[in-house]
Amino acid sequence: MASKSLRQATTGRERASEHEGFLRYQGYKWLKIALIISGIALLIYAFNDVQPKPNGGSIYGYVTGTIGVGLILWLTMLGVRKRQITPGRWSLKSWTSAHVYLGLSLIVIATLHTGFDLGWNVHTLAYVLMMLVIASGIFGIAAYASLPQALSANRGETTQLQMLDNLRMLDRQLNEAAQPLDAEGAAIVQMALHDDPFGGGIIARLTGRYGKCGTRAALAAVRAHPSRGEAQADPLDHVEVLLERKRSSLSRIRKHLRLKALLEVWLYIHVPLTFALIAALFVHIVAVFYYW
Repeated sequence: MASKSLRQATTGRERASEHEGFLRYQGYKWLKIALIISGIALLIYAFNDVQPKPNGGSIYGYVTGTIGVGLILWLTMLGVRKRQITPGRWSLKSWTSAHVYLGLSLIVIATLHTGFDLGWNVHTLAYVLMMLVIASGIFGIAAYASLPQALSANRGETTQLQMLDNLRMLDRQLNEAAQPLDAEGAAIVQMALHDDPFGGGIIARLTGRYGKCGTRAALAAVRAHPSRGEAQADPLDHVEVLLERKRSSLSRIRKHLRLKALLEVWLYIHVPLTFALIAALFVHIVAVFYYW
């Protein structure tokens, strides 16, 4: 019975761990480790009497610099680690949690390494690049913490493919509704039919603002058409209903694309900056030993 209870408790912990986010992994294990490392670095810095002033060329500076470079190189291995799915102490979730919190600890370690002695040189360039990498990483954490839920709420029970299928169906209905219209009415419908949900460029994708939206322009043109004030049935009434549906569908798809873009765009900053940081670190290290 005791062994059975132990197995059930272990299984329960494993299941809880599976549903636990990487930020809260094992009760914020890596946050605690990062805080301990940062605390030790701050404590030694406070009692370390370096003359004439703290700098990266002191023994403390070399130690924190070595730790910082080692951490940065290890942090870059997350991309390699993602290709190998293994459970246990060094699971991907554990590695990602360590990546986040140890990466944040670099703010303390690298700053203390500089001794707050910054200037217009390659050493400061490496420090600034590191801070930019960390800042982009913080944006990525915030994105992954909030945007998936927004994506799910916007999408509802449909997939991206189903949303696009619905848009194509509305286009077919609009095309049929345009058949009895005159040339002016047909031209208005064509504005909506030529609307590309993926068009507008990266700025439109990220902001969700499509200044040249053909559907919105067509809807405004239909509502402002002179024939709308007449009492008899107007073929444009049905067109207006379809255009309103397409506008709503487009808005949903474009919000979906915007949220996906926000989830991915930070990596296009984070990764190149990381390579630039490694290059600057290499120059920094060579310069230090050359002038040592």
